[in-house]
Amino acid sequence: MKSEDTPFEGGPMDGRVLPVLLGPTGHPPKTYRIPVPDAAGGPPTVLVYQRAPRGHSKRLGLPQGWKYVYDPEGKQDSRLRWPWSTPDTKPST
Repeated sequence: MKSEDTPFEGGPMDGRVLPVLLGPTGHPPKTYRIPVPDAAGGPPTVLVYQRAPRGHSKRLGLPQGWKYVYDPEGKQDSRLRWPWSTPDTKPST
């Protein structure tokens, strides 16, 4: 399997670079979850990072690489997303 050194921004992993396994398309996963064990022996805390482009090329605007940005809410989206699916909307109050 191929891996790529990917930087992390924000949260406890800010400034670190970890090797992340690439998928069959050559991209790292969209969401990266890091379980952190609790010192008191309780349930582990899960840090959630979302993939974002590191930069874009000048001519075509293609992503030059990827980085992970900390997501403090840690949304869990386990359903499949199809192109014809309606987007999630939050009710306005």
